[in-house]
Amino acid sequence: MFTKEIYVQRRAELKRRVGEGIILLLGNNDAPNNYAGNPYRFRQDSCFLYYFGQKREGLVGVIDIDNDKEYIFGNDIDIDDIIWFGYVPSVSDLAAEVGVFSTTPMKELKNVIDAAKAKGQTIHFVPQCRHDLMIQLSDLVGIHPLQTKEKASVKLIKAIVDMRAIKQPEEITELKQAADIGYKMHTTAQKLCSPGVTEKYIAGVIEGIAMSLGDRYSFQSILSMHGEIQHGFPSHTPLEAGRLMLCDAGAESKENYCSDNTRVTPISGKFTQQQRDIYHAVEAAHDWVITNAKPGVKWLDMHLGACRIITDHLKAIGLMKGDTEEAVRQGAHALFMPHGLGHMMGLDVHDMEGLGQNYVGFDDEVQPSTQFGLNCLRCGRRLQVGFVMTDEPGIYFIPHLIDLWKGQGMHKSFINYEAIEPFRNFGGVRLEDDILITETGCRIIGDNIIPYHIDDVEEFIKKD
Repeated sequence: MFTKEIYVQRRAELKRRVGEGIILLLGNNDAPNNYAGNPYRFRQDSCFLYYFGQKREGLVGVIDIDNDKEYIFGNDIDIDDIIWFGYVPSVSDLAAEVGVFSTTPMKELKNVIDAAKAKGQTIHFVPQCRHDLMIQLSDLVGIHPLQTKEKASVKLIKAIVDMRAIKQPEEITELKQAADIGYKMHTTAQKLCSPGVTEKYIAGVIEGIAMSLGDRYSFQSILSMHGEIQHGFPSHTPLEAGRLMLCDAGAESKENYCSDNTRVTPISGKFTQQQRDIYHAVEAAHDWVITNAKPGVKWLDMHLGACRIITDHLKAIGLMKGDTEEAVRQGAHALFMPHGLGHMMGLDVHDMEGLGQNYVGFDDEVQPSTQFGLNCLRCGRRLQVGFVMTDEPGIYFIPHLIDLWKGQGMHKSFINYEAIEPFRNFGGVRLEDDILITETGCRIIGDNIIPYHIDDVEEFIKKD
C-alpha cells in the first residue's frame, strides 16, 4: 500500500474533477470456483484499489462530493472467519490507513444511496464486469443488471481515465518491480525452451515465479508453438525441434501493477533463415516505435508506422507487393498483423479497459476504426508524459484467414498468396515491451531488457 496521503490526494482530485454528486466505487467480492468454499484467488477491483487502497473483499467506497464526506462500507469479520482465515483488521482500521474516517456496515449502504437519490444527488458509478457486482449495483441504484455499462457515469469514467493514465513516481516504481519479475519469467522460459519440454510445464514454472516474487501473474500466460493464435494458451504438447515458441506473459507487483512482455524463442536453439526473415521484420517495427514514441505523437501514427515497416519487409521477402502506403491504407497488411500495436499498462494489464476502450484510448481527435485489424487498436490518442504503453508488433500466418482472403480475392494487388504457402505452418512472431513515455521520448521499463535481438537470443539460450 502507498502512503495515506497518496490516497487522500487521489480522492480529492477525483472530487474536483467530477464536481458534484455521489461517487460509488464497488470493491470485489470472493468469487466461487467450483463451490463457495473454494473461491478463485481474490483480486481487488482496480478503481477501488487506486482510490481506497485496501485489498480486502466485500468493501465499497463512497465519496459524497456535495457534503465533502468519504465512507468505506463493509462488515467486520466474525470468530468463524478468524478460525479459518486468521485475524483481519476492522473495517474502521482499514479505512483509517487510507485516510477515511467514516465506516458503516454494508446493510446501511442502500439506505445512504436511497437518501442521496431522494435529495436529487447524482449517483456516479463505473461499468462492472462481474455479475455479482452488476446485481449489487442494480439493487443500489434501481437499474437492470445489464444496464450498468450504458448507465455508467461518463464524467466519472473520464475523470478516472485522465488520472490513472498518467503514472506517478510511486506507480512507476511498482511497474519496474513487475518488469523485473517479468524479466525472470521470460529468461526462465527461454532457458527451458527445448524439444520435448511441454508448453504447460514452462508456463507453470514462470507463473510460479510471478506468484512467488510478486502478487500473481498479470494474465493467464500465452505460451505456444502456435504463435499465430493470439491467445494460444499452453497445452501438454511437447515442444518440437525446428519450430518457434511464443511466450506472452507478465507479473503483478505486490501492489498489483502489471508487466506484459512477449518473446519468441527457437526451440532448436537457432533460428532458420525463414524464421530470421520474419523475426527481423517484427524486430525492426518494435525498435522503430521505441525510437519514435514521444509526447504529442499519436499512438495511431506509431501503429501505422510499424505496419509500414512490416509491409516493406514482407515485400522484400516476396510475400507482399505494390505501394506500401496504399497497402497499409487499405489494410492489406492485416492478413499478417490483425491486431493493434499495443495498449496502456498499469493496475490492469489492459489498463482501464473495463471502463470502456473508447474513453481510454480515443478522444475527439482520434476515433476507433472499423477496418479489419485497425479495429483492434486499443489506443490511438496522443501520447503524454507518464503514459505506459506496450510496444508489440507481430507477424502471423493464420491458415484459415489466409484461405478466406485468398478465396475472396482480398487485396490481390498487394499479397502474393502463392509465396505464402511455404509459411502456412510457420506460426507467428510477436515482440512486446512496456515503454514509459518521458519528456524527451520513451524507455523500456525495468533494469534489464529480456533478450530479443536474434544473436542475443541464440547466445543467451546456449549459455549454461
